Amino acid sequence: MKNRIIVRNLEVLPPLALAPMVGLSHSAMRSLVQELGCVGLLFTEMLAARTLPDENAQHSPLLVRSAGERPLFYQLFLTDTDDIESAVRKLHQLNAQGIDLNLGCPAPNLRRLGAGCYLIRDLARLRSLLVRLRRATSLPLSAKIRLGDKLDQGALADLCHLLTGEGVDLLTVHGRLHGEKFCRKPHWEWIGKVKDMVSIPVLANGGIFSVNDARECLRISHADGLMIGRGAAWRPWLFADIGQEIYGMPPERPGLSRKEIYSRFIELLMERFAKERQLGRLKQFTPYFAGTYAFGHHLATAVQTSTTMEQAVQRANDFFAGSEA
Repeated sequence: MKNRIIVRNLEVLPPLALAPMVGLSHSAMRSLVQELGCVGLLFTEMLAARTLPDENAQHSPLLVRSAGERPLFYQLFLTDTDDIESAVRKLHQLNAQGIDLNLGCPAPNLRRLGAGCYLIRDLARLRSLLVRLRRATSLPLSAKIRLGDKLDQGALADLCHLLTGEGVDLLTVHGRLHGEKFCRKPHWEWIGKVKDMVSIPVLANGGIFSVNDARECLRISHADGLMIGRGAAWRPWLFADIGQEIYGMPPERPGLSRKEIYSRFIELLMERFAKERQLGRLKQFTPYFAGTYAFGHHLATAVQTSTTMEQAVQRANDFFAGSEA
């Protein structure tokens, strides 16, 4: 099992990536998993190429970043070739280590824009966007896809060959169809079909919540590495566990309790975000994290019904005190 991949001129060690997730893959979450260890690549939340140039990196919660968050790929959704150069210039100014193109998100608000997974229904348009994006930067380019509207090996091959032919350096495959919900077991074997189609590194994504999931996904998909999303919000130490047990890498901060990890997340939120931005992000994170407790719904409810950050912190501390007792 190789413990690194090369993406253009960038070494990713280990080949474990934190997925781009709306409301979750922000600076505090990225730093938390980094501190726990064994995450080799980070992604931002999804950014609109059209509005990105006007965002203020000092104030936009989507662009807040600490110096230690690297390598960091900024994920874009594209709708128009005319937006590309100005968005790329902005990413160069932000010291991006790479650019990721969202081709997998099935959110309804992207349908009317023809973005996300809807963009792959027009391969000619996708090609024109990729050509212009590749010309605009020498940074590594990655793309995140799902398997399509249906399991169609020919259509999937056409998409993958287009992506690699137009300069994509890394491909992440979420092993579900566009319309499939998260409760549906991912088709890891179809990620393996993609792996056979391309010569660039492939990350497998979807359904990875434990070391056993990671091991089985790698066995079935033959992927070069893993991208972990909701599993990282549920268990932020999951990268460290996988890194240690599969790739033989030591964790950075072994022995931390769940309470200490949750408290550190709160500290990072308070360091990175304005006061009015903190509670919403804690409310998004907590239901996932609470899933590690037998009665975690009490923690989730306590935080969700809080009206201030101070109240949420106190209620969380009360929950942890009762759980430890």
